Amino acid sequence: MTWTQVYDPMNNLALSSLFAAIPIIVIFYLLAIRRTPGQIAGALAAGSAVLVAIFVYKMPAGIAITATAMGALYGVFPIFWIVLTAIFIYNMTVETGQFEIVKDSIATITDDRRLQALLIAFGFGAFLEGAAGFGTPVAISAGMLVGLGFNPLYAAGLCLIANTAPVAFGGIGIPIIVAGQVTGIDTMKISAMVGRQLPFLSIIIPIWLVVLMSGWKAAKEVLPACLVAGISFAGVQWFSSNYIGPELPDILSSLACIISLTIFLKYWKPKSIWRFANEPAPTLVANRAALTFGKVMKAWSPFIILTVMVILWGLKPVVAALDAVTLKFLVPGLDKVVMQVAPIAKVPTAMAALYKLNWLSAAGTALFIAAIITALVLGVGPGRFISIFTKTLKQLTKPLITIPCVLGLAYIMNYSGMSSTLGLFLAGTGSFFPFFSPFLGWLGVFLTGSDTSANALFGNLQAVTGTQVGVDPILTVAANSSGGVCGKMISPQSIAVATAATGLVGKEGDLFGFTVKHSLVLAVIVGIMTYVQAYWLQWMIP
Repeated sequence: MTWTQVYDPMNNLALSSLFAAIPIIVIFYLLAIRRTPGQIAGALAAGSAVLVAIFVYKMPAGIAITATAMGALYGVFPIFWIVLTAIFIYNMTVETGQFEIVKDSIATITDDRRLQALLIAFGFGAFLEGAAGFGTPVAISAGMLVGLGFNPLYAAGLCLIANTAPVAFGGIGIPIIVAGQVTGIDTMKISAMVGRQLPFLSIIIPIWLVVLMSGWKAAKEVLPACLVAGISFAGVQWFSSNYIGPELPDILSSLACIISLTIFLKYWKPKSIWRFANEPAPTLVANRAALTFGKVMKAWSPFIILTVMVILWGLKPVVAALDAVTLKFLVPGLDKVVMQVAPIAKVPTAMAALYKLNWLSAAGTALFIAAIITALVLGVGPGRFISIFTKTLKQLTKPLITIPCVLGLAYIMNYSGMSSTLGLFLAGTGSFFPFFSPFLGWLGVFLTGSDTSANALFGNLQAVTGTQVGVDPILTVAANSSGGVCGKMISPQSIAVATAATGLVGKEGDLFGFTVKHSLVLAVIVGIMTYVQAYWLQWMIP
């Protein structure tokens, strides 16, 4: 039995697109207006997508449910497995007290608030985004800045804006990995393309932050430091995303930024120490004398081990060896059952449904092994190891529901043809689509709070529309992720995390007003960049 996709079930593309957009409208309404928890919004949106697929697109119910279940399964493994193991390592450093030393090692470098913002909000926040993601960087770095004496609103706002640069490669590259899985495009090519867009933002974000908090006159005093932070971050971000893969750009570029800036500040100081007017006394006071090299290296060792393991797991000979034990399953009732036809496919094509259980070669497995080594280094016994792991699993109960729901939503929209309907409708923007392409990602991250989820929702739509308008789909899929980073700072979930971390609960509207204009301006910059790359700088597309 086969089922052929229909892209205009209502015989009116605008009306068909309206029905296809129902799941997106549902998740927008629930998240942005009703402020419904993500796991509930995701489940209801996925459910609405199944109903639209069955009753509007006439997709057989069994096929619709199977497609959704396959997406949910990918959400659990390998996606959730990466999230779980990354945050497990972070939690182990917190439980053993090593994370306090990590924070102190950064906070003792300078007393200038402008430079502390660069080190913590930009550099260290990016490191946390790369290692864990999913709200961790804003929660930790904003709390650190408040502890150092920052105005809470500025601490939260600065960390949200600083988080723009690393989001696309957050959580050990999950957003790019998901984009590749959803679209079928080589993950390495998407990584490389994003790495040829975001570094331009990475150079200007440090200057942007300092001008925002202190004004241009005060920012000029630390312009050399801003350039050191931005250029070191952007350079390594470009190199690692193009030549290593999507897992490590955030970790390597943030370390390059922190190390370069630290060395630079040993030999260069601003003319004056800048602080906020009437700022509160700091509550986070580091003991400089106690920070020996050995203690600092031990505290940072979990993240060093993590980095080494991910690099090792990314080497082609290692990947080939580990993939030898990968389990592969053709999904019954879905594999070769759904037929893509023109104009989406040049010739009728049966969609494959192959689930790969790469239990050993998965990035999450590399992180779990790193966690075992970390436990040995930090002296965490088996009982405590299991206790922290269990605590982490309980902490991530809601994401364990949300992530599979959003991946299930993405898969049913793709297999039913809903994404293709929206893509064909958006193709009506013609040659201007590359400019609007990043705004789809921006909308997706605003709705879901996650670049990963935005890529799952709109990745295939971007690929379809790019092909329709004659633009390389690698560019439009990458633009979804690059544009998405600009929506992170205004996402209701991000704002909720930031207000909770800085004692601003109840003032979410103030924080939204603080960040929204920056979000829109940066999204426009990415739109212009994508448009230029589509038509004048095509050589930049891998």
